[in-house]
Amino acid sequence: MKHSLPVAAAALALVLSATVARTQDNGAATGSRPVPEIAYESVPDFLALPPDIHFGEVAGIAVNSAKHVFILSRGGTKGPAYGAAAAQLLEFGPDGKFLREIGKGLYAWSYAHVVRVDSQDNIWVMDKGSDMVVKFRPDGRVAMVWGRKTEASDDTAEPWKHPMPPLPPVQGQFRQVTDVAWDKAGNAYISDGYINSRVAKIDKDGNWVASFGSYGTEAGQFRTLHSIASDAEDRIYVADRGNARIQVMDTAGRIERIIKIDVPFDYEKARAIIRGKPARDRDPKAPDLFTPGAPWALCITPAPNQVLYVADAFPGRIYKLSLDGKVLGVLGETGKQLKQFGWIHEIACPSENELYVGELLNWRPQKLVLHP
Repeated sequence: MKHSLPVAAAALALVLSATVARTQDNGAATGSRPVPEIAYESVPDFLALPPDIHFGEVAGIAVNSAKHVFILSRGGTKGPAYGAAAAQLLEFGPDGKFLREIGKGLYAWSYAHVVRVDSQDNIWVMDKGSDMVVKFRPDGRVAMVWGRKTEASDDTAEPWKHPMPPLPPVQGQFRQVTDVAWDKAGNAYISDGYINSRVAKIDKDGNWVASFGSYGTEAGQFRTLHSIASDAEDRIYVADRGNARIQVMDTAGRIERIIKIDVPFDYEKARAIIRGKPARDRDPKAPDLFTPGAPWALCITPAPNQVLYVADAFPGRIYKLSLDGKVLGVLGETGKQLKQFGWIHEIACPSENELYVGELLNWRPQKLVLHP
């Protein structure tokens, strides 16, 4: 069964408009007053790789209930220089020792995007290249799969194109899927993602339930859903990166509020690790991956006292927010050294003051200990 995002009735539109306005006003107010800098440290060499394994771009990082760390790296590359398969899932113990590689030679491995661990310690991987979602049991065996990659036997086999406007999404199929979150009932919410512009809902038995969203700039529309997270009240937080905002929805896909991050920084001192700084006078309506505060990665800490962590690419910071969107603190900057970041692609936050981040451009994970 497939449903489109409900069209807001007049009363709902008024409520939503007021909620969005309040949230954005709060963000603007935050930008006009000092935001606390959070003191922190980075634990050096907290993971020990075998000598014959190397990290590539660390696209994903997750931590399970036993404090095992999972790294989804664009490593283990096989194929030509361009269009090569680049995905490798590695597990480390709580002491940082390498335990195993999961899914070696897996049919879905193409281009790593995100790894998440659910409440049952199942390991979920989003592969952007194969357009597939894979759920592993804790023992590392495949439990379920969703989506289907292009058949290798087709003489026209190639990655999905980016038509504009995007083609309508297809039930059960993804186009460059990005992330997953869950509600208390075990339903999965999959951000789908680069080419499609929707959240797909799948129930605990693996059945397709609904599809929320479309391409655009209005509430309930998206331009690159890059990350997704859920809180203890079953609110779903979607990193609408191209629109530089976080959209918060209920489990039926209704938008409850929109969060924008506006924290001042020294533009002259800020660095861009690649591509140069975004222009100060850029068109705010144009999709821009490097808008300050544009969410690349989301993580919500465990209950009961939950906070939201958000990372951007420029100026390369991590923001600590209350769940209603108030910025509580900020840390970090772009760079190559420890405590600096090069495109944080995923955050794991097993507690409020312990963060694990995976970086694309620096090919590494970092473990951060915060001292707020």
